[in-house]
Amino acid sequence: MDSIAVLIPCFNEESTIAKVVTDFHQALPEAVIYVYDNNSTDNTGAVARQAGAVVRKEPMSGKGNVVRRMFREIDAECYILVDGDDTYPAAQAPQLAEAVMHRQIDMAIGDRLSSTYFTENKRPFHNSGNRMVRALIRHLWHTDLHDIMTGYRAFSYRFVKLFPVTTENFEIETEMTIHALDKRFNIEEIPIHYKDRPTGSTSKLNTFSDGYKVLRTIFTLFKEYKPLHFFGGLATFLLLVALALLVPVFADYFKTGLVPRFPTLIVGMVVALAALQSFFTGLCLDVITAKSRKQFELQFINFAHRKQP
Repeated sequence: MDSIAVLIPCFNEESTIAKVVTDFHQALPEAVIYVYDNNSTDNTGAVARQAGAVVRKEPMSGKGNVVRRMFREIDAECYILVDGDDTYPAAQAPQLAEAVMHRQIDMAIGDRLSSTYFTENKRPFHNSGNRMVRALIRHLWHTDLHDIMTGYRAFSYRFVKLFPVTTENFEIETEMTIHALDKRFNIEEIPIHYKDRPTGSTSKLNTFSDGYKVLRTIFTLFKEYKPLHFFGGLATFLLLVALALLVPVFADYFKTGLVPRFPTLIVGMVVALAALQSFFTGLCLDVITAKSRKQFELQFINFAHRKQP
């Protein structure tokens, strides 16, 4: 088992990867640097290997797929995940590692948004997207985390081995944050000095298509982790629609004894039944989710007492 493993997922980062590997070697001399080449069409793998990294390949495209492979294959006391684009400071890696290795933190988050991100980042829609995602997570999970989508994090061994990666692309950061919140792992944010990509390096993140995937992931996980809130909210909305349809119909009935708008009555009753069904669906799924959380806690306890490889 490695003491510290630096994990760098890469796609076409030939212009920056050598500097990233060298900087992390200097910041963490005891660490093993792993670069996972995700179908690059340039010389990313060769440059990283020449710089001293252990280079492996992941043929399934997408950052989530690379992280899944990394977490399956590598055993370490502390994992540091960072992008290969030279936007995150290697000099602050010891702070992230120290939180995991000496203070029982399961996920140390390199917080860009509390420092230089909004001044350094040159893509304004990325700024607004980060604010939107942060506001959603804070509201839905009642947390005060600042940076949900940062690509600079450190993890404990138990977090990595108990985290089921289900996303395929740039939603991975959102998924791991929500998983950590839902399963009550120890989380700490450490402000970092983010800098924009150097000249010649281009972002692989598409603001709108990847932004949509992130929002979809948030609502999918909200439905899975908090089904009563999700389906209860849907039931409330449907009930309000049903009342808007049915109140005038019943008002006419109590006035005249007649139902002149029979189709409206039928639609309103169907919507009311859908609201009732949605509520009880959320109630049933909430029981299943609660049982799943108890099973996870037992698994966590068993894992904690199991000898690490």
